[in-house]
Amino acid sequence: MKILATAPIDKTATDILSSYGEIITAPDDHEATLIALAKDAEVIVVRGVAQITESVIDSATKLKVIGRTGVGINNIDIDAATARGIPVVYTPGANSRAVAEAAMAFILALSKRIVYWDQQTKTDQWNTRYDSMNDDLEGATLGIVGFGNIGQQLARLATPFDMRILAYDPYITQETAETLGVELASLEELFASAKYISLHTTLTPETEGMINDKLLQKLTPGSYLVNLSRGEAIDSLDSLLSALNDGRLAGVGLDVFAPEPADLSHPIFNHPAFLTAPHVASLTTNAVDTIHLWMAKDIAAVLDGSSPQRLVNPEVLNSPK
Repeated sequence: MKILATAPIDKTATDILSSYGEIITAPDDHEATLIALAKDAEVIVVRGVAQITESVIDSATKLKVIGRTGVGINNIDIDAATARGIPVVYTPGANSRAVAEAAMAFILALSKRIVYWDQQTKTDQWNTRYDSMNDDLEGATLGIVGFGNIGQQLARLATPFDMRILAYDPYITQETAETLGVELASLEELFASAKYISLHTTLTPETEGMINDKLLQKLTPGSYLVNLSRGEAIDSLDSLLSALNDGRLAGVGLDVFAPEPADLSHPIFNHPAFLTAPHVASLTTNAVDTIHLWMAKDIAAVLDGSSPQRLVNPEVLNSPK
């Protein structure tokens, strides 16, 4: 059996999958490369931003299962896989704690200006400590956009800081919010009220570009925005830079961009209140191990003829194909 991985996979997964066949790692994620390598593949493991298009799926005539290391499936043509009767397994919730911790770290780093003060100290600018002050979390309002597994974990982490917590998510019940001591609000209300805003949405037609200049106009001056969800949730870096320049935003933290890698020529990368990371919020030891374990076990389940636990397209289980 041939198992094609779009990028190197963790030892936890290779230990499980190597007993089924040879694991081949693609040298790049170009469609032509994946089409050529997928021809004899019975398994495709999708890691990173590789696009598993209909053409890639069609070329894999022996394909039995697609495994995704993570929850984002917008780079996989689910309709094409389903039409072929091919299960697509993924790992929702495996990295929730890791991403929530990273969001809290961004909020703390921005509000306490960790990077700025580090630079000031190392360049012998000791007396700049008298020129400006840090911000507080106590008594401030945290707005969480997208209140699924990660958003709820962030609410738990923020609670000991004595923050008021708002959440926007049209699919979350009042009961769930109240259990965590969180108030539900509209997106507009959240942006008008919250000092700290953290995005944890999935990518859908409704969420793509949902954070735009019109919405950012509702911010109270001196707010902070963190995005560890999908780069496409923000309409453009121009909107963020404008809000930074006029003071609506005191700081922005992004771990995700659209497209990726990020375009470093954009002037926002020169702004002192802009904190970035290369899509690494979920890449902790425990999270990566869990993601690969869950994915590999579900791939093995499909290959063994049993039902996987985390399946994007469960309708294929009843497919004659």
